[in-house]
Amino acid sequence: MKFLPLLILFFSSLFLGETTESNGYQPGDKATDFKLKSVDGKMYSMADYKDAKGFIVVFTCNTCPFAIKYEDRINAIAKKYKSKGYVLLAINPNDPEAQPADTFELMQEKAKVKGFFFPYLVDEGQKIYPQYGATKTPHVFLLDKNLIVKYIGSIDDNSDDASAVKEKYLENAIRALDNGTEPSPATTKAIGCSIKTKKKA
Repeated sequence: MKFLPLLILFFSSLFLGETTESNGYQPGDKATDFKLKSVDGKMYSMADYKDAKGFIVVFTCNTCPFAIKYEDRINAIAKKYKSKGYVLLAINPNDPEAQPADTFELMQEKAKVKGFFFPYLVDEGQKIYPQYGATKTPHVFLLDKNLIVKYIGSIDDNSDDASAVKEKYLENAIRALDNGTEPSPATTKAIGCSIKTKKKA
């Protein structure tokens, strides 16, 4: 029985886990742009979207059960808000050596099968997610047109059942940004899997 608490702790850190304090961005900070390769082979950055009203940066992946549950919701948000001037960019932060199902080729397959409506980017060398302070997949950062961080956290309040969502945190934050007001809450706890990194020698 003494192993049970250890197993609970292990799985809690793997999947749910409290979002730990990081050295990444906080609401009000200015984010740095990036230039990352997408599954279509092209390079993308926020500077490419001169007329954007804001950016939805989602750290996600192929493999995390929580990321999989949110795939359709992320796609729907990308479609809904593109016409309103908001660009969704999804970034896979996992190292494929640590998580073999997150290779670039399998990202391409995932995007094709799911019909992703957004660029699905790879964080080669894992340089971008630490800048943002992302700790989970999925983990969302909403930026205004000047790349000022307005919201960080979860997409909504129910990772298990999209039909049972009561609070659409991300969409509420976008609505506030669109209305010229500050999102409230500006942060929520990101629910998901830990980002996979190579073990240090």
